[in-house]
Amino acid sequence: MSSEPAPISETARQALERELADLHTERDTVAATLRGSDAEVGDRADEADELQRADDQRRLDDRIRDITTRLRQADVAGPPPTGLVGVGSTVTVRFGDGGEETVQIGETAVAQDRTLVTADSPLGRALLGRRPGDTVTFDAPDGEDSAEVVSLGDGPGSDG
Repeated sequence: MSSEPAPISETARQALERELADLHTERDTVAATLRGSDAEVGDRADEADELQRADDQRRLDDRIRDITTRLRQADVAGPPPTGLVGVGSTVTVRFGDGGEETVQIGETAVAQDRTLVTADSPLGRALLGRRPGDTVTFDAPDGEDSAEVVSLGDGPGSDG
């Protein structure tokens, strides 16, 4: 995540807050299974399992710290500008080949979410700060492509 304060939409904030609550619950579950440093560990399989749970706890702690930092940064940055594409925006775009797609601009990739475009992807970077009617160019897998911002919001015709 970026260290620069950047605003996020209310939808993105709610998603991060839900993820944070889930992570705290998962962390508490993992922490409850860890033995104290003075506990006797059985065989190597027990030791490996203990190490895996400790790794899981570190991974959860890192993600909790990242989300908490991002939410604090969003508070500093204030609300996102209206009428401009930003993190959390739902954007309908028309590509150079005439096809239209509605995507959500997100901070991090979510596995198998084909409607999410990360803010640091070529298309995401090109769209940030744009308005309906703007045309952007970006690097696509097959070379440079273009897209027009058709609308902001829930779909065509929306602008907020």
